Amino acid sequence: MIRLHHCHESRSMRVLWLLHELGVPFELKVYPFDATLRQPDFLALSPAGRVPALEIDGDVMFESGAMIEYLCERFPQAGLGRAPGDPARRAWLSWLHFAETLSQHSAALNQQHEVLYEDHMRSPVIMKIEVKRLEKCYAALEARLQDSAHLADDRFSAADVAVGQAMYMALHFARADAFPALQAWYGQITARPGLQASLPGPRDDKLFSRDFYAPWPMPERE
Repeated sequence: MIRLHHCHESRSMRVLWLLHELGVPFELKVYPFDATLRQPDFLALSPAGRVPALEIDGDVMFESGAMIEYLCERFPQAGLGRAPGDPARRAWLSWLHFAETLSQHSAALNQQHEVLYEDHMRSPVIMKIEVKRLEKCYAALEARLQDSAHLADDRFSAADVAVGQAMYMALHFARADAFPALQAWYGQITARPGLQASLPGPRDDKLFSRDFYAPWPMPERE
């Protein structure tokens, strides 16, 4: 039995996408963004009170990167991992975990725009810095995708899933217009049925209230 504990548009989306790509049966339990994740029943699954949590093979996992590695090892026939000895293994691991580099900057921006609900709490300086950091990540991806159709090698893999989902989050805060190879890759992978099946519906509780959050202007000096 596989059961994924999920909030829409969060990091658990990358695991949901991967499960669809693997084509294995699973159950999905969706949570709202509220105090439910801090209740004892959920904390028993994920001690930090965060999604995702994954029940699999009689055990529970609570880190999305670890889930992706394990699922690729558990279902190698799907070809979404790169096993030890594969020449693409190092690149696969590096780009798989690069998803978290992207995600931390998006999370900081989401906090500024959504979690800090009063204007005086927000920092235009932090917003500007985090957008620039996302753009540096875009540049690294652009350089990689100049010479490769996908991140690990020339085949679609779980590294594309993880970074693709991180890009889904990042594009709410920093546009990728200046990165054509990145845009082409992103358009290709997000057209896949696995990603489309992972998106929230129109009535679902979402992480983002807007499609794009423009950076706040820096305060003018007197």
